Parts: sequence; C-alpha cells; structure tokens
Amino acid sequence: MTDGQGNPLSGEAEREEAPHEEAAVTSPPSRRLHRLFIGPHGLRAGWRFLRYVGIFGITAIVFFVGFAWLCPLVKLKSPPVWVNLVSEFGLLLSAFAAAVAMGKFEHRPLDDYGLPRHKAFGKDFWAGVIWGFIALSVLLLMIGGVGDFTLGGLALHGLRIWKLAAFWGLFFLFVGFFEEFLFRGYTLFTLTQGMGFWPSALLLSAIFGGVHLGNAGEAWIGALAAGMIGLFFCLTLRRTGSLWFAVGFHASWDWAESYFYSVPDSGEVSPGHLLNSSFHGSRWLTGGSVGPEGSLFVPVVIVALWIVFERVYGDARQEVGGF
Repeated sequence: MTDGQGNPLSGEAEREEAPHEEAAVTSPPSRRLHRLFIGPHGLRAGWRFLRYVGIFGITAIVFFVGFAWLCPLVKLKSPPVWVNLVSEFGLLLSAFAAAVAMGKFEHRPLDDYGLPRHKAFGKDFWAGVIWGFIALSVLLLMIGGVGDFTLGGLALHGLRIWKLAAFWGLFFLFVGFFEEFLFRGYTLFTLTQGMGFWPSALLLSAIFGGVHLGNAGEAWIGALAAGMIGLFFCLTLRRTGSLWFAVGFHASWDWAESYFYSVPDSGEVSPGHLLNSSFHGSRWLTGGSVGPEGSLFVPVVIVALWIVFERVYGDARQEVGGF
C-alpha cells in the first residue's frame, strides 16, 4: 500500500488506515438500521405508536395488580359494579399516563392528542351527548317499528332511579374517555404523522371493531358496527378539531343503551337498569343476544349519521395538534 506520491506506507500507517476501510464496509447497514428507526422528525411514528402501547400495557398491569392486592373483592366471580367502575378508571388513567410519558419524550402537551382542555365539556361535548341519545333512540324506534322491541315497565323505583342513572352516567363517561382516547387520541395523532389521517383512521377503526369480538355475546355484525361508528368518530374529530364530540356521543349512546332503554350492549345486560325491555322477532333485526348493535339497522343509522353530520359540520375543517 502506498501514499499519495507512490511511496510505500509504514506498517503503523497501514494499521491506522484499516479501521477506515472497515467503517466504509459497515456504515451502509448502520445507516439502514438508523433509517429504520429514525426519520426526518425523530423516532418514526410506528415505533412511537408501539412504545405508547407498551407503556399503556405496563401501566395497566401495574394498576390492576395493585388494585387486586388492595381489594380482594376483585377476586369474586360477580364483583360489585363499583369494582367495574374503578377498573374502567384504571384503564383510562393508564391511557392518559402513557400519553403524558410520550408527550415528555416528544416535547408536546397532552392537549395535542385530541382533548384540548379549553374545549373540556363545552358545546361539542354536549352536542355529542344529544346526538348519541337521539341516534340510539332512532335505532330502537326502527326495531320497534317492525314490532320487535318493547320497552316494558320500570325495573327501578324511587331514589334508586337517580342514583343508578348517575352511576352509569359516570361509568360510561369513563368508557367514552378511555376508548376514544386509546383508539383516536395519541394513537391516531401519531399514526397520522406516518400514514396520513384517513389510512390511520381506517386501521384503528378496524382494530376497534376487532377488539369488540372479545366481549361476551358479541358477533361479527356487532364488531362491524363498532368499526363503522369508530370511523364516524374519526370524522367528528376531523370536523370539530377534538374528541369532545365523540366522547359525549360514545358515553350517551352506551348510557341510553345499557341503562335508559335497558337492552344488551355487546351481549351484556347491565345490572341496575331502568326498564324491563325485551326483544322478540328476527335476530337480524333485533341483534339477538348481542343487542341492538348487532341489528342490520345499525349500518343504516351510521350512514345516516355520517350524512347529517357532514351537512351540519361539513364547512368546519378545524385541526388540533397534528390531526
């Protein structure tokens, strides 16, 4: 080996040059590995999504292990409803804690992930509450219109009506917050940066529907309906600029379904419901054991929701954070 003038290099100089030759060989794979994890804006969206899911899972496990240690009641075969309330709160807390942790890593406030505090429980939330109750009422009216649904009499009396109405209102508010933030909060915000909004919305809505298959008594049509309503919630986020409408709608729909109209929700009938309602007739129209979310009328209602919502909010194209 020679120097630039054709003179032979010494052994020491040759040894000094060797590491540079090795670096030249190994650097392309190293750069490819770097590009696999790091993009123009730091850690790629997919890896941040997985990190969030991992933190959420670990936080939820820690919460439930601690709760089981503190409260032996969770080991009962039929735990009281307040245990379910605490469990739902634990899931919600885990979803938010994971987002706070990722926000520290990304130097972003929690508001960027779909629930800005200045809109908390404002007009979008209450509009969602009204829309959710009306939508579920229309669905049951359609089923009742073909003679397959009967309200029945009161199953509760006196003060218990209001106490359980408030309890289930709080419970389903937790459900609305948890499921909307988990599937359309940080996760949708992050995947949007890597895939775009609507591809991310389709993916997460499909996962949202698939997760519902894990519920007791759920069927494929109910899971499909969950995926469709999840996609509708993505539209409301796109138009209103936050998840507050979706949270209000989600909580109100579930409350009306499980408590007020007292019908099965994903195959489960909530204890302490208001009415002795009943279905009778074709399971394709009533949803059978799944409940009204398994009815063939559900896609009709969701399509109608999409059309009406576009007419009302179609000119509103607000954005929050990276959505």
